Amino acid sequence: MEIRRRKDQIELSELDPFLAELLRQIPASADPGGVPAAEQRLFSPPTNGKKETEMCAEWKMYVEPELRRLFQTATQTVAADLEQLNRNEKAFANRVLRIPTKHADAWLSALNQARLVIAAKNNFTENELNDHFRSPIGSRRDLSLFQVNFYGFLQEFILRELEC
Repeated sequence: MEIRRRKDQIELSELDPFLAELLRQIPASADPGGVPAAEQRLFSPPTNGKKETEMCAEWKMYVEPELRRLFQTATQTVAADLEQLNRNEKAFANRVLRIPTKHADAWLSALNQARLVIAAKNNFTENELNDHFRSPIGSRRDLSLFQVNFYGFLQEFILRELEC
Protein backbone atom coordinates (compact mmCIF):
# COMPACT_ATOMS: atom_id res chain seq x y z
CA MET A 1 0.00 0.00 0.00
CA GLU A 2 1.20 3.46 -0.87
CA ILE A 3 -0.18 6.64 0.67
CA ARG A 4 0.47 10.09 -0.69
CA ARG A 5 -1.14 13.45 -1.09
CA ARG A 6 -2.08 14.52 -4.57
CA LYS A 7 -3.37 18.05 -4.89
CA ASP A 8 -6.49 18.15 -2.70
CA GLN A 9 -6.76 14.39 -2.16
CA ILE A 10 -5.13 11.73 -0.06
CA GLU A 11 -4.52 8.72 -2.27
CA LEU A 12 -4.20 5.18 -1.00
CA SER A 13 -2.93 3.08 -3.89
CA GLU A 14 -1.89 -0.54 -4.27
CA LEU A 15 -4.57 -1.49 -1.73
CA ASP A 16 -4.69 -5.27 -1.65
CA PRO A 17 -8.11 -6.92 -1.17
CA PHE A 18 -7.47 -7.55 2.54
CA LEU A 19 -6.75 -3.90 3.36
CA ALA A 20 -9.56 -2.75 1.07
CA GLU A 21 -11.94 -4.95 3.05
CA LEU A 22 -10.70 -3.51 6.35
CA LEU A 23 -11.41 -0.06 4.98
CA ARG A 24 -14.90 -1.10 3.87
CA GLN A 25 -15.57 -2.16 7.47
CA ILE A 26 -14.98 1.28 8.97
CA PRO A 27 -18.66 2.35 9.02
CA ALA A 28 -19.86 -0.94 10.54
CA SER A 29 -16.95 -1.00 12.99
CA ALA A 30 -17.80 2.52 14.18
CA ASP A 31 -21.31 1.44 15.21
CA PRO A 32 -21.47 0.61 18.94
CA GLY A 33 -24.45 -1.65 18.17
CA GLY A 34 -26.00 -1.31 21.61
CA VAL A 35 -22.94 -2.78 23.34
CA PRO A 36 -22.86 -0.89 26.66
CA ALA A 37 -19.05 -0.78 26.90
CA ALA A 38 -18.81 0.68 23.39
CA GLU A 39 -21.63 3.19 24.01
CA GLN A 40 -19.93 4.23 27.25
CA ARG A 41 -16.59 4.68 25.49
CA LEU A 42 -18.04 6.86 22.73
CA PHE A 43 -20.47 8.87 24.83
CA SER A 44 -18.81 9.07 28.23
CA PRO A 45 -19.99 12.02 30.31
CA PRO A 46 -17.53 14.71 31.42
CA THR A 47 -17.60 13.52 35.05
CA ASN A 48 -17.72 10.17 36.80
CA GLY A 49 -21.39 10.80 37.57
CA LYS A 50 -21.23 10.37 41.34
CA LYS A 51 -21.19 14.02 42.42
CA GLU A 52 -22.30 15.77 39.25
CA THR A 53 -25.56 13.97 38.44
CA GLU A 54 -27.21 17.13 37.10
CA MET A 55 -24.27 17.83 34.78
CA CYS A 56 -24.35 14.22 33.53
CA ALA A 57 -28.09 14.45 32.88
CA GLU A 58 -27.64 17.66 30.91
CA TRP A 59 -24.75 16.08 29.00
CA LYS A 60 -26.95 13.14 28.06
CA MET A 61 -29.82 15.41 27.03
CA TYR A 62 -27.97 18.14 25.14
CA VAL A 63 -24.51 16.96 24.13
CA GLU A 64 -24.91 13.26 23.41
CA PRO A 65 -27.56 13.69 20.65
CA GLU A 66 -25.32 16.17 18.84
CA LEU A 67 -22.34 13.82 19.20
CA ARG A 68 -24.41 11.01 17.72
CA ARG A 69 -25.38 13.24 14.80
CA LEU A 70 -21.78 14.33 14.20
CA PHE A 71 -20.55 10.73 14.38
CA GLN A 72 -23.26 9.57 11.98
CA THR A 73 -22.48 12.35 9.50
CA ALA A 74 -18.77 11.50 9.58
CA THR A 75 -19.50 7.80 9.06
CA GLN A 76 -21.82 8.56 6.14
CA THR A 77 -19.12 10.70 4.49
CA VAL A 78 -16.60 7.87 4.87
CA ALA A 79 -19.09 5.31 3.55
CA ALA A 80 -19.69 7.47 0.47
CA ASP A 81 -15.93 7.78 -0.14
CA LEU A 82 -15.56 4.02 0.25
CA GLU A 83 -17.98 3.40 -2.63
CA GLN A 84 -14.90 3.70 -4.86
CA LEU A 85 -13.82 0.29 -3.58
CA ASN A 86 -17.07 -1.36 -4.67
CA ARG A 87 -16.61 -0.97 -8.41
CA ASN A 88 -16.69 -3.99 -10.69
CA GLU A 89 -13.00 -4.70 -10.81
CA LYS A 90 -11.26 -8.02 -10.62
CA ALA A 91 -11.84 -9.52 -7.17
CA PHE A 92 -8.15 -9.91 -6.34
CA ALA A 93 -6.87 -6.75 -8.01
CA ASN A 94 -5.30 -3.97 -5.99
CA ARG A 95 -7.45 -0.88 -5.58
CA VAL A 96 -7.02 2.88 -5.27
CA LEU A 97 -8.93 5.02 -2.81
CA ARG A 98 -8.96 8.81 -3.13
CA ILE A 99 -10.08 10.77 -0.09
CA PRO A 100 -10.81 14.47 -0.63
CA THR A 101 -8.83 16.46 1.95
CA LYS A 102 -12.06 18.30 2.80
CA HIS A 103 -13.30 14.93 4.14
CA ALA A 104 -10.24 14.44 6.36
CA ASP A 105 -12.04 15.47 9.57
CA ALA A 106 -14.84 13.00 8.84
CA TRP A 107 -12.26 10.26 8.26
CA LEU A 108 -10.44 11.08 11.49
CA SER A 109 -13.72 10.96 13.39
CA ALA A 110 -14.94 7.69 11.84
CA LEU A 111 -11.56 6.00 12.27
CA ASN A 112 -11.44 7.09 15.90
CA GLN A 113 -14.99 5.87 16.50
CA ALA A 114 -14.15 2.51 14.93
CA ARG A 115 -11.00 2.14 17.03
CA LEU A 116 -12.85 2.97 20.26
CA VAL A 117 -15.75 0.64 19.50
CA ILE A 118 -13.54 -2.27 18.44
CA ALA A 119 -11.36 -1.85 21.54
CA ALA A 120 -14.40 -1.71 23.83
CA LYS A 121 -16.15 -4.68 22.21
CA ASN A 122 -12.99 -6.78 22.51
CA ASN A 123 -12.11 -5.48 25.97
CA PHE A 124 -8.51 -4.83 24.89
CA THR A 125 -6.08 -3.93 27.64
CA GLU A 126 -3.66 -1.01 27.40
CA ASN A 127 -0.83 -3.52 27.03
CA GLU A 128 -2.54 -5.16 24.04
CA LEU A 129 -3.25 -1.82 22.41
CA ASN A 130 0.37 -0.73 22.85
CA ASP A 131 1.94 -4.00 21.68
CA HIS A 132 2.92 -3.19 18.10
CA PHE A 133 5.01 -6.34 17.76
CA ARG A 134 2.13 -8.78 18.26
CA SER A 135 2.30 -12.11 16.52
CA PRO A 136 0.50 -12.80 13.23
CA ILE A 137 -3.27 -12.84 13.01
CA GLY A 138 -4.48 -16.16 14.38
CA SER A 139 -7.95 -15.33 15.67
CA ARG A 140 -10.83 -12.88 15.24
CA ARG A 141 -9.50 -11.00 18.27
CA ASP A 142 -6.06 -10.67 16.64
CA LEU A 143 -7.72 -9.38 13.48
CA SER A 144 -9.64 -6.81 15.54
CA LEU A 145 -6.42 -5.63 17.16
CA PHE A 146 -4.81 -5.37 13.72
CA GLN A 147 -7.81 -3.28 12.61
CA VAL A 148 -7.36 -0.90 15.56
CA ASN A 149 -3.68 -0.46 14.71
CA PHE A 150 -4.30 -0.09 10.96
CA TYR A 151 -6.96 2.56 11.56
CA GLY A 152 -4.56 4.34 13.93
CA PHE A 153 -1.87 4.32 11.24
CA LEU A 154 -4.33 5.91 8.79
CA GLN A 155 -5.27 8.56 11.34
CA GLU A 156 -1.62 9.39 11.88
CA PHE A 157 -0.99 9.74 8.16
CA ILE A 158 -4.07 11.92 7.60
CA LEU A 159 -3.00 14.19 10.46
CA ARG A 160 0.50 14.51 9.03
CA GLU A 161 -0.91 15.40 5.64
CA LEU A 162 -3.16 18.07 7.15
CA GLU A 163 -0.17 19.67 8.88
CA CYS A 164 1.71 20.06 5.59
